[in-house]
Amino acid sequence: MMEHTGPALETLTHRLSDTPAEFLDEPRIGVAGTVHVAALVNDLLKMQGKHAPAAALERFVGADARRDRNRLALVMIAAWLLADDWFLSAQLAQHKVLALLDGALGELAQATAAHKFVHDPDRREELVRVTLARLGFRPAGETEAQATDRLSGISGMERKRLLEASRAAERRAAEIREALARKAAEESADKWSRE
Repeated sequence: MMEHTGPALETLTHRLSDTPAEFLDEPRIGVAGTVHVAALVNDLLKMQGKHAPAAALERFVGADARRDRNRLALVMIAAWLLADDWFLSAQLAQHKVLALLDGALGELAQATAAHKFVHDPDRREELVRVTLARLGFRPAGETEAQATDRLSGISGMERKRLLEASRAAERRAAEIREALARKAAEESADKWSRE
């Protein structure tokens, strides 16, 4: 739910386009790479006045370059985005920040190269919208319905999530209809057996 109004979309997409080179370096995986992403996430949380337990930071230590590189590179970019003054003053819940960095960004990283979220305007907008939505915000000047519609329009991941939720709701509705039909048939059979 995007109940709260966030910053202007353009402010955050501009911030992404100005991502410093240090946030585009290689994440440390084993002995390769330069940026220790777990330390970066820890620093971000400290900037927000939070303290992350070591267990929560373990997800940001790369072990397999093929599996972890793009995800960790995207976490680095998102850390730059979340270091914006607006996010730092927003009193974000630590569990939501960690869920975004560990969950939603992993999904995005499976579909798109991390650096596209800096260099491609549509992917910048997608990252900003996904970030805001997962933290409970919508861009300034948009209603919740507009923000949801625009997010589903630009984000393949969000379209997939909405489609899966719709399918699950339809399955549940079908199960309920079947249960009601069985109950009606049982009641009808019971009525005939009494007569």
